[in-house]
Amino acid sequence: MTKKIFTNQQQAQLKLNPYVKNVSAKAITYTEEFKGFFIDEYDKGKIPSEIFLEAGFDIGALGLTRIHKASNRWRSAYQDHGLIGLEDARKHASGRPLERELSLEEKYARLEAKLNLVEAENEFLKKLGSTRKADEKKEINITTTQKFELIHQIIDKYQLKRIVRYLCQIAHVSRSGYYRYFSKEAMQARQKQDEADEVVKEIILKAYHFRGRKKGARQIKMTLKNQYGITYNLKRIRRVMNKFNIYCPIRKANPARRMAKATKEHRSCENKLNRKFKQGLAGKVLLTDITYLTYGKGNRAYLSTIKDAETNEILAYEVSSTLSLKIAINTLHQLKKHRHLTNDAFIHSDQGFHYTNPQFQKLVKNLGLGQSMSRRGNCWDNAPQESFFGHFKDETNIKACATLEEVKKEIKSYMIYYNHYRGQWNLKKLPPAKYRQQLKEVG
Repeated sequence: MTKKIFTNQQQAQLKLNPYVKNVSAKAITYTEEFKGFFIDEYDKGKIPSEIFLEAGFDIGALGLTRIHKASNRWRSAYQDHGLIGLEDARKHASGRPLERELSLEEKYARLEAKLNLVEAENEFLKKLGSTRKADEKKEINITTTQKFELIHQIIDKYQLKRIVRYLCQIAHVSRSGYYRYFSKEAMQARQKQDEADEVVKEIILKAYHFRGRKKGARQIKMTLKNQYGITYNLKRIRRVMNKFNIYCPIRKANPARRMAKATKEHRSCENKLNRKFKQGLAGKVLLTDITYLTYGKGNRAYLSTIKDAETNEILAYEVSSTLSLKIAINTLHQLKKHRHLTNDAFIHSDQGFHYTNPQFQKLVKNLGLGQSMSRRGNCWDNAPQESFFGHFKDETNIKACATLEEVKKEIKSYMIYYNHYRGQWNLKKLPPAKYRQQLKEVG
């Protein structure tokens, strides 16, 4: 009870309100209907004074203290005892207890409501990933907005009222946040965002399919910038790709290949490179290696490349159906057409038999190049070349080729795309050939 006294005029005015059961100079008794109405509106995120005002009460006559005390009392009673807690306790303490027998319809309604509540709780916890076992704790990996959607689905499915607070407590989300999420303004904003994302998705797909090569978020960003003059934030691209399930295949490490590298024993050249791949000059550090390609019905081809470590440009490549020495020799011969190689240029490789062969080493010297080799079993010493092969296999469709000629055609198409169109994040987002031209102009 509050110290505020109602005047005779205020009492007469309050008695006219249908939500008032009784009123005196010091106290006021509200109907159970109003208490239930208050709980419903409060669960929708409204404040107590706003609810009383909508019910036709004079806030100045009641006083904020009286309103807040009633609010706290009703919410606590409802949380502990449900709707029964909102009933007037005096009628249960007036002498004899109520002994009226519930009808079959009333019993059935109560049991059905209780069953729906249990089913809703079980379904909700199941969707959240909870085991509901005391000895097991699993982290719930679900966003707040997803929890809001689940709560809404369960309430709509079981037609349960006054359960939002309970489900929000289970999901550890804000009740006011739930109502704010489903407000008219928020739903309109999400619809507007979805429409904007649809437009961005089409633009991203255009870059994703550019020249028929699969791309990740960073490749898409650079393609949009270099080919279409469009600049998107990288986070935005990733968000839209995740939203519409646009994925770029990720290569898996080949344990057999790494094991083969680790078991090689022959070494004839020192490691002059020491992982100093970027030395500020195009045509100085040349990286080479060979990879296998599977096509058709289990057929195999081999690709040998020579890469400029500074610009990442593929200077020479050779495709063969066999892994003979000729594939490495032919690749090396193609370097003769490049005039931008420096006087102290050298070629770096692993310790494979192609590169330790006397014929290969003799040709390297005849071309005026130095030679360097990785440490045994250490693929990181030639990491940029390994990285190229990984991206190459991700972004080409060699398996769909039926003949070796189709393989060569696909590789030629990719090499043109890679050198002249595929932007690279660490090359100022430029393709290798354009980056080499830029270095030449600066130099």
